[in-house]
Amino acid sequence: MANDAMVRATRDGKRAGGSRRRKGTGAATPRRFRPIRWLTRWVFRIVFMALGLTLAALTTFALINPPTTPYMISERARLGSVAHDWVPLEEIAPVMARSVVAAEDANFCLHWGLDIEAIRAALGEGASRGGSTISQQTVKNVFLWQGRSWLRKSIEAVVTPLMELVWSKERIIEVYLNVIEFGPGIFGVEAAAQQFFGKPASALSSAEAARLATVLPSPQTRNAANLTTMMLRRAAAIEDGAATIARDGRADCFE
Repeated sequence: MANDAMVRATRDGKRAGGSRRRKGTGAATPRRFRPIRWLTRWVFRIVFMALGLTLAALTTFALINPPTTPYMISERARLGSVAHDWVPLEEIAPVMARSVVAAEDANFCLHWGLDIEAIRAALGEGASRGGSTISQQTVKNVFLWQGRSWLRKSIEAVVTPLMELVWSKERIIEVYLNVIEFGPGIFGVEAAAQQFFGKPASALSSAEAARLATVLPSPQTRNAANLTTMMLRRAAAIEDGAATIARDGRADCFE
């Protein structure tokens, strides 16, 4: 009996020791590298970091005027210098804001950053027209780069609604008027008014504001002080449009 008990005890001890050895061996096995999981994790991290930085920049520029833009930096490097003088919205003739809205984004007060109907129309007509709202153009000019690419347009489509949540319509139109290009190396409505008409932005007439708005689609090739006959007709249409949106309430969100 005693011998049988000793045999059983020895056998159980061996089993326990073997079990401990197996457990110890399993714990030391390295984890297998999974590249798809690793890549997915880092993509999410980068996206969240970019989103956080974007929200921080949007919040900052809701209160502080952007000192420059990526495009201004590139044009300064190309030309040697640029003309740019920031003025608050209160020091810009109201007809100037109405003119750029009439020319570029008549539904500015009605959308949340993306004008779906305008985008559909642009897709339907191909490259002959654009579908970007003033809000989208502001995002592009303040935060992104120039040129046509699906990457930039995709980022722009994500950031624009966020900007609309953080900024008021008045702030969007103020920043837009101060960073948009009106001619080679001429940025912002104050520099444009001085360059083309020899007066501050606060003193612009309806005809002068319409002329400035006319050059926006192609500021590198159009001169607000020397428009072609076709462009003068376009300026007259913009002047009428600015008066129309003042009457029908489509300028209420920024005036």
